[in-house]
Amino acid sequence: MRRTARLVTGTALAVAAAGLAAAPAYGGATGSLEVYPSTVVPGGDVTVNTSACGADGTAAGDASAVGAGSFTLAPSAHEEDVIGQFRVPPSAQPGTYEIVAKCPGGRQVTGDLMVTLTSTREQIHPRGHVKTGVGGALGPDPVQTAAGVAALAVAAAGGTWLLHRRARGDGI
Repeated sequence: MRRTARLVTGTALAVAAAGLAAAPAYGGATGSLEVYPSTVVPGGDVTVNTSACGADGTAAGDASAVGAGSFTLAPSAHEEDVIGQFRVPPSAQPGTYEIVAKCPGGRQVTGDLMVTLTSTREQIHPRGHVKTGVGGALGPDPVQTAAGVAALAVAAAGGTWLLHRRARGDGI
């Protein structure tokens, strides 16, 4: 039983050591690709940045999943960040797309971009007429509007004539 326990422990240590030896030696956190804005409409501009490539590094960006092709990430004013931009094509379909940046030395980071048909940043204004059932003086039909104006004019003229007769004492 002791021999079996040593064998299992030894095998586990060997597997762990092999896993550490195969792990990439990047040092520090693995980093990620930040995508801003993370939700965009077709035709919108997107900025990506990462600290995974180091302060003086560059990276090759790939947005071909969304149809934007490749772009370059270059050092920026932010400490240890590389930054790049691309434009989402107007023909892009709604969905979530993976954006990739490859650093020198083979390191790769990814981020998600969501394409929607409506922007959450733009205010949508209503269009058209509101059908409330109450009606109004200025409707969409010019004939009805003209008829309403004519009826008001006749009523005003008739009321003025009646008041004029009453003031003269002619009676009604």
